[in-house]
Amino acid sequence: MIVWENFGSRTDTVFCGVFDGHGPHGHMVAKRVRDSLPLKLSAHWEVNLKSEDVLKEISLNAGASLNSEDASLISADEDSRVSIDVEEAEKQPEVFQTLKESFLKAYKVMDRELRSYTNIDCFCSGTTAVTFVKQGQDLVIGNVGDSRAVLGTRDKSGSLTAVQLTVDLKPNLPAEAERIRKCRGRVFALRDEPEVSRMWLPHSDSPGLAMARAFGDFCLKDFGLISVPEISYRRLTGKDEFIVLATDGIWDVLSNDEVVKIIASASSRSSAARSLVEAAVRAWRTKYPTSKVDDCAVVCLFLDSNSNNLSTASNTNYNDETVSMETNEVGAKTDDASGPTALPRSRTVREGDEVSGEGDDVSEEGIEEASEHEELLLEVGTEWSALEGVSRLNTLLTLPKFVPDKEEK
Repeated sequence: MIVWENFGSRTDTVFCGVFDGHGPHGHMVAKRVRDSLPLKLSAHWEVNLKSEDVLKEISLNAGASLNSEDASLISADEDSRVSIDVEEAEKQPEVFQTLKESFLKAYKVMDRELRSYTNIDCFCSGTTAVTFVKQGQDLVIGNVGDSRAVLGTRDKSGSLTAVQLTVDLKPNLPAEAERIRKCRGRVFALRDEPEVSRMWLPHSDSPGLAMARAFGDFCLKDFGLISVPEISYRRLTGKDEFIVLATDGIWDVLSNDEVVKIIASASSRSSAARSLVEAAVRAWRTKYPTSKVDDCAVVCLFLDSNSNNLSTASNTNYNDETVSMETNEVGAKTDDASGPTALPRSRTVREGDEVSGEGDDVSEEGIEEASEHEELLLEVGTEWSALEGVSRLNTLLTLPKFVPDKEEK
């Protein structure tokens, strides 16, 4: 996981991300994506902003749109840019359109780069990624896999409630299943876990991946698995209090409302994420005492102007009786964000030109308990969320047999 303040040297901008690896080398894939993806996103965002400035200047000077030759000079990779309908573009702020293209390009380049690595075997290993950029009150989210983003906000009555910001991209979603089947991949659940749809190769009962999108997992990339992110936008208001990013180990045992209650009732903001991880571990051991505790990682960003508004925690040792946690290092700074070693620290990074050294802020008192589980109305028109209390054997069940001479036709 990562938190980067003043993202891309932009004031009032923060990047947050949580990455959940799976497969034999999943931890290595997750770490590489965590270290590289933010840099790629920042770079593409800068390129898109400069391209837009050039386009505007040329348009103003010429009084007309660019011809094909002009466009090719501005961007050497124009075919990767997203074509956006004019009416749709007018409905969304400019920052969303620019960041949308940047997210799509950065995710595409990141996955392509993973394929070229020789020191990390990504054939049967991969990672999820739920990330967002918050600039002022604008929030743009890019999501691949089944990690999730949830917003803690106040409803009309003043009660704290949960709003799910992302869709869990699993094979049970109709659109995802249709794409997989069109690509000759198969989707079905095992008899002993009928509630967990999995993705399989055309002629082999492997690998049984429990998500429809992921970085890596190249054994399935020709059969419907993609790394294209779902991108969404939200304009934050004064009623929005915090955003929680967490891996599926949290959501498999806790509902959205339970997560929001735990964060809101934490003794301090700096301990909020840790309280959530500890609650999830207890829930795992209560509900599934014979199962391993799934990986739990949390980033919580509080949205007011107080200086201490970040909380991060993770549990990466399944068998430990205690929850291990790493918090962001206050004052950490990267002078050059352009190189591959710009984010050297493990698991959690907090970047910024200015970091306050003030103490913990205690969460607000008198928070009302959230009402019964409220139905989430997502922009896609249908509510699709992770099944509560899913006890799956693994994100990846089996590994396909690798035959080098048959890998490429």
